[in-house]
Amino acid sequence: MSRNLEFDENMCGAAETGQKQLKLFVETFGCQMNGNDSEVVVSVMRDNGFVLTADPENADVILMNTCAIRENAEKKALNRLMHFIQEKRKRPGLKVGVIGCMAAGLKEKLKKNGSQVDIIAGPDSYRQLPSLIQEADGGQQAVNILLSREETYADISPVRMDKNGVSSFVSIMRGCNNFCSYCVVPRTRGRERSRNPHSVFREVEKLAEQGYREVTLLGQNVNSYRWKEESTGKEIDFAGLISRVASVSMDMRVRFSTSHPKDISDRLLYTIAEHNNICRHIHLPVQSGSTRILNLMNRGYSRKSYLERVNAAKKIIPGCSVSTDIIAGFCSETEEDHHETMTLMEEAGFDFAFMFKYSERPGTAAAKNLPDDVAGDVKTRRLNEIIELQNRLSSESNKKEEGKTYTVLAEGKSKKSPLELFGRTSHNKVAVFPEGNIKPGDYADIVITGYTSATLIGRIRNRS
Repeated sequence: MSRNLEFDENMCGAAETGQKQLKLFVETFGCQMNGNDSEVVVSVMRDNGFVLTADPENADVILMNTCAIRENAEKKALNRLMHFIQEKRKRPGLKVGVIGCMAAGLKEKLKKNGSQVDIIAGPDSYRQLPSLIQEADGGQQAVNILLSREETYADISPVRMDKNGVSSFVSIMRGCNNFCSYCVVPRTRGRERSRNPHSVFREVEKLAEQGYREVTLLGQNVNSYRWKEESTGKEIDFAGLISRVASVSMDMRVRFSTSHPKDISDRLLYTIAEHNNICRHIHLPVQSGSTRILNLMNRGYSRKSYLERVNAAKKIIPGCSVSTDIIAGFCSETEEDHHETMTLMEEAGFDFAFMFKYSERPGTAAAKNLPDDVAGDVKTRRLNEIIELQNRLSSESNKKEEGKTYTVLAEGKSKKSPLELFGRTSHNKVAVFPEGNIKPGDYADIVITGYTSATLIGRIRNRS
């Protein structure tokens, strides 16, 4: 997925009087954390005299914030980069930069493009972007992909570029210590470090003051969040952090992503259950239902322990929905391993899932030590079987919602009809309903009258 940041002169500062207003275009590929990083980048650039533009043809600097997690995303980003390089050939003064995970992972490939790519900046180098652009102005390819053990951008207030003004994201930590064998994140984003909780609380409080109604706390593994106060020696874990965040405003919903199955604690589950405004949904990536494959992936849990965590979540948090990530065709995966994934899906009863074919990523432990030996057509067939099963499970899950009433946070207009709104339940299920007197940012009690595998269909409950 790619996202262009929206232009708003009130949100992006202008250059000093008498100086040309340099225009910045940012395009984001990948996950929510990349989107949040782009907001940090815009804040840094705004403070250095740049104005955001929604049109790359008007930009003085184009920055691509890129994902390196999956091969298809990387290919799309590289194709888009070639488009920007062609634009640069038309306008030699244009500077084109690649930032984020792909910049860190593909530094050598990007450097081979010579002066065509002017700036290469990793996820911990955003503060240096203005100086890197100055360096590129001097005719040098500017590169900084150094990783940091301290950088969390805690003191930078992101420029909120979301379109709806209803929901936003707050990064609470960076990097990852898990070293799953298929994953590039520790190499591209560095080791795990948690952000000062007081800066998190201030950011959430500011969002509440600005009228936001939902915040999502982001981390590669939020369950690993730990902060120790030097002055008191007291520690705060993720359960303590999310409890404090939920207390900022009862009118603001709180979500989080992503949880690692090996670390999700009963303490966190009870904390969620105790706060009505912490949403009843947990995204818990399983990746495979086979313990053998999970060991090869270095996931740190077994099939049995994963299902125990799912059952604990549903027991402690009544009605809790669970979504997941699944990889089809990992190294040496057999038909039996694939069957175990399918049966785990049935047993867990996932409400929805993100499903992918395995693609080998350079520099990972799997690429170095495990042959990518499952044929492409076999991966495709297994993925299609997983998708077909999940569509059935999602339909069954949504069918159970018929006749029930849920409080839905309206987020915007439905894509199919300007007379309808869409929003999400606490369980992270998308609901579509007639607009009535509801506007984005309002909570509405919606009676569920129908469903598809992806969407709930409802009507506004009449007040007695």
